[in-house]
Amino acid sequence: MNNKISVVVPMYNEEEVANEFYTRTSNVLKNLPFDYEIIILNLVNNDEHIKAINFSRNFGHQAAITAGIENATGDAIITIDADLQDPPEVISDLVAKWCEGFDIVYAKRKSRKTDTFFKRFTAEMYYKILNKLSDIKIPENVGDFRLISKRVQEVFIKLPEKDRYIRGIFAWMGFKQAIVEFDRAPRFAGKTKYPLKKMIKLALSGIVGFSTKPLRLIFKLGLATTFISFILMIYAIIIKILGFSTHGWSSLMVAITFIGGVQLISLGIVAEYIAKIYGETKARPVYIIMDKYSNSLTTQK
Repeated sequence: MNNKISVVVPMYNEEEVANEFYTRTSNVLKNLPFDYEIIILNLVNNDEHIKAINFSRNFGHQAAITAGIENATGDAIITIDADLQDPPEVISDLVAKWCEGFDIVYAKRKSRKTDTFFKRFTAEMYYKILNKLSDIKIPENVGDFRLISKRVQEVFIKLPEKDRYIRGIFAWMGFKQAIVEFDRAPRFAGKTKYPLKKMIKLALSGIVGFSTKPLRLIFKLGLATTFISFILMIYAIIIKILGFSTHGWSSLMVAITFIGGVQLISLGIVAEYIAKIYGETKARPVYIIMDKYSNSLTTQK
């Protein structure tokens, strides 16, 4: 067959797993009836199938995936992390679904026993909240291990947004989609490059990028607090007319603190949307490529 598979691999300080990942992934791809290329961010290798891209600085995981997809030349493009928690052997299953005619094939984590209880709990809550707020259905327990077809790549490249939540983008696209389930493996070596701070940032990007419900929630909170304030005002007038003494310092402080908290939360939500708009209006590139390396290891600038 003349079809070609591209595998996109973001790497950042993954020296401890790079060789093992390369060996296992290459073994899988060699057994497929297709030509292939492996596009690796920040790694050089003598294999003629390897193409390496180096950024001018670290632009983040989503930018690395974007760069890999945009520079891929395959008829099907697979994105996968290098930590081997997503086993390269699952690539064969993704390709099989693509051969059946699917444009987007997600690798879904059937079990996450290797993750900590905290990570499993927060991930479960995140997907529940995200899908409750989002205007589209985003598959749960699906990371950035997936296959997309050439025509999905062509649409992806045309999307102008800079602050990207790629999981949401592919769910939003539509096309013919399928899921392949797998058991998540423990990390082969090294430490995660996605600490809690980055996970929260990614979660906010997903919610702000694919839902306006938080803004509507602010309006509802405003109506609710106005209604409560109106009831309290009537209550205060009645007890004043009836001649009851009202000390009320504690209740007053509670009311002020509550309303102040609602205002600050509302401002924070609005600020997230404004920050996203601000980032988009600057129209800066998602990433900057410093070097590209081909199989001959010659530098292209």
